[in-house]
Amino acid sequence: MKTSDLSEFDLYLFHQGTNYHAYEMLGAHFVEQDGKKGVRFAVWAPHAKSVSVVGDFNSWDTRVDPMIRIRDGEIWECFIEGLKEGDIYKYAIEPQWGGPHIMKADPYGFYAEKKPNTASRLYDLSHYDWQDKAWQDKKAKESSYERPMLTYEVHAGSWRRTMDGEYLSYRELADQLVDYCSKMHYTHIEFMPLCEHPFDGSWGYQATGYYAVTSRYGEPDDFRYLVDKAHAAGLGVIMDWVPGHFCKDEQGLRHFDGGTLYESDNEQRAENWEWGTTNFDYGRTEVQSFLISNALFWFEEYHIDGLRIDAVANMLYLNYGRKDGEWTPNKYGDTGNLEAMDFLKKLNETIFKYHPQALMIAEESTAWPLISKPVYMGGMGFNYKWNMGWMNDMLKYMSLDPIYRKWNHDKVTFSFMYAFSENFVLPLSHDEVVHGKCSLISKMPGDYWQKFANLRAFFGYWIAHPGKKLLFMGGEFGQFIEWKYDDSLDWHLVQKYPMHTKMLEYSRALNKFYCENKVFWEVDFDWNGFQWIDPDDNENSVISFVRKAKDGEDFIIALCNFTPEVRHDYRIGVPKKGVYYEVFNSDDEAFGGSGVKNGDLQSEDVPWHSREQSIRLTVPPLATVYLRLRGTAASGRKDDEKEEPLDIEKPVQEEASAEIEAAAAKAPAKKTTAKKAAEKKPAAKKTTRTRKTAAKKADAEAAPKKRRTTAKKTTARKSTTRTTRKKAATKAANE
Repeated sequence: MKTSDLSEFDLYLFHQGTNYHAYEMLGAHFVEQDGKKGVRFAVWAPHAKSVSVVGDFNSWDTRVDPMIRIRDGEIWECFIEGLKEGDIYKYAIEPQWGGPHIMKADPYGFYAEKKPNTASRLYDLSHYDWQDKAWQDKKAKESSYERPMLTYEVHAGSWRRTMDGEYLSYRELADQLVDYCSKMHYTHIEFMPLCEHPFDGSWGYQATGYYAVTSRYGEPDDFRYLVDKAHAAGLGVIMDWVPGHFCKDEQGLRHFDGGTLYESDNEQRAENWEWGTTNFDYGRTEVQSFLISNALFWFEEYHIDGLRIDAVANMLYLNYGRKDGEWTPNKYGDTGNLEAMDFLKKLNETIFKYHPQALMIAEESTAWPLISKPVYMGGMGFNYKWNMGWMNDMLKYMSLDPIYRKWNHDKVTFSFMYAFSENFVLPLSHDEVVHGKCSLISKMPGDYWQKFANLRAFFGYWIAHPGKKLLFMGGEFGQFIEWKYDDSLDWHLVQKYPMHTKMLEYSRALNKFYCENKVFWEVDFDWNGFQWIDPDDNENSVISFVRKAKDGEDFIIALCNFTPEVRHDYRIGVPKKGVYYEVFNSDDEAFGGSGVKNGDLQSEDVPWHSREQSIRLTVPPLATVYLRLRGTAASGRKDDEKEEPLDIEKPVQEEASAEIEAAAAKAPAKKTTAKKAAEKKPAAKKTTRTRKTAAKKADAEAAPKKRRTTAKKTTARKSTTRTTRKKAATKAANE
C-alpha cells in the first residue's frame, strides 16, 4: 500500500474534502526516516491541547512519545522507531481545558484488538499478493446491469460455527462459504458490516474502526484471502457500509478530541436517539475526506466489488425517526438534509470515477426519487436501490391464508407499477427474520407441507420478477427459527429432515436456472424485458407474465398460483403460436411438491388476454411454473448438465455432534432413493413416513407430513375426472 507524505497539497485536499486517499496520509504507517525504521503516526485532532502515542512499547506513558502539531494547526504527527506489526496503541488526547487524557483508537487504524479490548494494532497492508487479475479483467468488460446478480447475504459470525461454538475464521470461510455459494449458484456474497465494532448485538452496524476489518475472524490479510478465493470461484463480494452513524463507545469517534469533530455541533443533527448512536457531520469537509477515502479503501485495499450503504433514509431526512421538536427544517423549510444529499452525490461520483464497475447499492426505504440515477440526471448517484416496498408488500401477502389473498391481490402486482423507476434489488434480508418477525418459512401459512410449497412458489415469483436478487442466509433451506447473531444456522435440518433437504435442492436448481437464462436478468430495468399476460385474476390468486431477453425470441412465461387449489384447463394468452413446455416447476416432487405437471401444450387459435394464441394447462397448487416455446432455447443453457445432490455434510462434519454425524452417514442412501423416486413418482410418499426411532424433534417435524398426504389426495381426487395424468397422480398419492 502506498504511503503519502504530509505534504501541503495532501493537507489542502484533506481540508477541502477532496483527499480521497486520506488513509495513505493519516493513521500508522511503517516508514524509514533518516535511516531508521519505525512507524509514522498522524491524527486529525484540531481541538486537542496535546496528543501522544501510548502502548505497551512505552508502558502507556503519555510523556514518552508526544506528537507535534504540524503546520496546518490541526494534524499531529510523530515517528517512533523500532515498532513491529501487532503492537497495540492508542492516542492519548489532552482536551483544551486540560484534565485527564482521552484514550482513543486510531480512526484510520488498519487493525484492532479483539473484543473486549479496544486498542488499535499496527499492521502493514503492503504484503498481500493478489491473485484475482482474471476476475478484475473480466469485470471490466461487463455491465452489471445486464448480468445475473443473485446475492447471498451473510453474517460472518453466525453462518456456521465450530463444534465449540467459536467463529469460523476468514480463511475457514474462504473454504467453506465460498464453496457453498459456488455450488448453490449465487453470484455475489454480501457481508453484513465487517468494520471493527465493539458489540456483537449491533451486527456490525455501530462501528468504531472504519478502516479496520474486524479482528473477530482473523487478520486483514486473511480477509483479503477470502475475497481472493471468492473471485477465483467467480463470486463478487459486497460489504455493508454504514456512513450514517457511529457508536458512542469511548474509544471511538464521538467527541474525539474533546469536542465535536466527526459529529455536528448541532445536537439535534448529531444525536441519533432512536438507535443510541451519533450521526456524522456531512458538511464538515474533513469528514467527507474520511468517509469517501474509507469507501475507496475497501475497493482498493480489499478488492471488494460493491458497497451496500445502510440506512440512507436516515441520512437524507432531517426528521427520520424523530418526533416534532427533535429536528429543524433546512433553509428551504423542508425535511431534506442538504449536506447529506451533496455528500452522497460526491461519494458516488468519486467511487465511479476510480472504479466504474463498482456496485453502489442504497438501502433506502422511502419514495425519494432517482436514488439509482446518475448525478448528472439529477439523481443521487447510486446504481442500485433495495426495493423495500416490494419486500414489505410481498411478505405481508405471503403471510396471509390463501383464502384472503384474492382481496389483497394488489400486493402482488403493485410493484410492477414502479418496477422500472429505479434499478431495483429485490431483498429478502436479515431485517425480515429477526425481532419477532419470524423466519421466511415461518411466515408462510398452512400446514407443514403448505409452508414449504408457499415458500417455493414465492421464490419462483421472486426470481421471475424484474430486478436483481438478494437472500439472507438460512432462507434457502427453510430455517424455521429466527436468525440468531450469536449462534450457527440450523444446518442439521438439511442433514436430518427431507423437506429441508429438498428445499435446499430447490433453491439450488432455481438459482442455476436463473443464472443460465438471460430472460431473468439481461433486461431488468425497462419494459422491454417484461410483459403482462394477466395481472387481474385475483379471484384465483394467479398471475402470469412474460420475461424477455434482448433477443425478443428468447422469452419465458411465468405463472404463479398462490392458492392450494389445482387449476384445471386454465387458459392464458401466449406471445407466439407453437408448442409450449414446462422448463421449471416448483411443484416437482424432487423439490417436495405434489407432482402436478404438464406435458406439451399446443397453442390454439383462441384469442385470450389480448393475444391471438392461447394455451390450456393444469396449474399446480401453491406453485410457480416457467414455460418456454419449443424450438427456442436460452443463450448459455446447459440442458445436458446434471448435478449431484448438494452434500452439506462435508463442510460441517468437523463441528457436527455425534447425532448429526450419524444422520450424515446415512445421507447418501437417502439421496439415492430420492433420486430414483423422482423418476417413478412415489417420492412424496417417502417424505410422509414417520420414523419411529427418531427423536422428539424429528417427530415434531415429521408429524405434519401426514396431514400433507391427506391434502395431496384431496387435490389429486379433484383432478381424476379431467385427464389421465391426474388419475396417475391420484394413484401415486394413494400408494
